Amino acid sequence: MQLPSILQGGSPSRLLHGAAAGAIATLVVGFDWGGWVTGGAAREMMQKSVTSALVLSLVCAEKFEHSADAAANLSELKKVSSWQRASLIEKGGWTTMSNSDPANSAVAQACATLLDGQK
Repeated sequence: MQLPSILQGGSPSRLLHGAAAGAIATLVVGFDWGGWVTGGAAREMMQKSVTSALVLSLVCAEKFEHSADAAANLSELKKVSSWQRASLIEKGGWTTMSNSDPANSAVAQACATLLDGQK
């Protein structure tokens, strides 16, 4: 059986060098520019994100409870359906740390869940 011309002569070594260079370039580009991360780095980022969301939801609940009309707001929160509660929290501005920060719907949902558990 005749080998293809690409595998004859010095071509196999060039082919293997090119494949190795391509694999290395893919890894460098993927991890540097592509945003690829290792499993450990992904777990660390997730843990930081969860901790941050938990702290923000606790701060949100604290801001809600210390607002001027907290009792009325809590009553209104309990009246609306569960899927509208996060929206109510976002509109109240309790999920943001400053006026320039955008509202975070995940934090609003966690905050509403915390507040809903109160009596």
